[in-house]
Amino acid sequence: MKAMILAAGEGRRLRPITNTRPKALVEIKGVSLLEILILKLIKAGISELVINTFYLGDQIEDFILKNNSFGIKIQLSKEDVLLDTGGGIKNAAPLLQGNEDILIHNVDIISELDFNELQIQHRQNKSIATLAVSKRAGSRYFLFNRENELCGWTNSTTKEVRISKDERDLSQNAFSGIQIISPKLFDYLPDARIFSLVDLYLEACKHEKIKAFHHDENGWYDVGKIKDIDLIKRNVQF
Repeated sequence: MKAMILAAGEGRRLRPITNTRPKALVEIKGVSLLEILILKLIKAGISELVINTFYLGDQIEDFILKNNSFGIKIQLSKEDVLLDTGGGIKNAAPLLQGNEDILIHNVDIISELDFNELQIQHRQNKSIATLAVSKRAGSRYFLFNRENELCGWTNSTTKEVRISKDERDLSQNAFSGIQIISPKLFDYLPDARIFSLVDLYLEACKHEKIKAFHHDENGWYDVGKIKDIDLIKRNVQF
């Protein structure tokens, strides 16, 4: 299995820290988010990794070179504008070619989620994508049917609802920024250059099976704001 880290974002909610460094290099207990994630991926057996960059991307490149790519194959997918999550994957697709599944992970997520368990379920379900989700509170949710298949998406704040499969008894689950995709998902990439993963998944699930991987929300952290860093320092050991 290969992996991709989504690390192109500007990290605006982490300012002023991100005024001078990319979000990926924000540190917790002296260790950057990028290093925390790379080491976890290596522990899970990942030996080929793609990282997309945009904001202060040269710093990420220097960091990778300084650490000798942590002993694995790391390639950078550089963006001249922010391409959003889906566009970032499309831009990196030439670096992700092959028959292997691809683990895609937001750089600002720290969790105890077992990547190998995620991959096992993905293979057992023979789905085109498997999305890590939980029942935690939020404003945006993926909608799944009783078989844990993706059917839609909603924003509880704006009341927007997008349905790809018209089924009853849909359950709301918050996406955790971690997923495994099969290479076949690339067949559904749109012509657009800038688009979100939500757009891609809602189109692909009309034709293919996309499943939920439910995990305990405890041990999952979104490093979105400065206050989140203090919370993680108190609760996570590296």
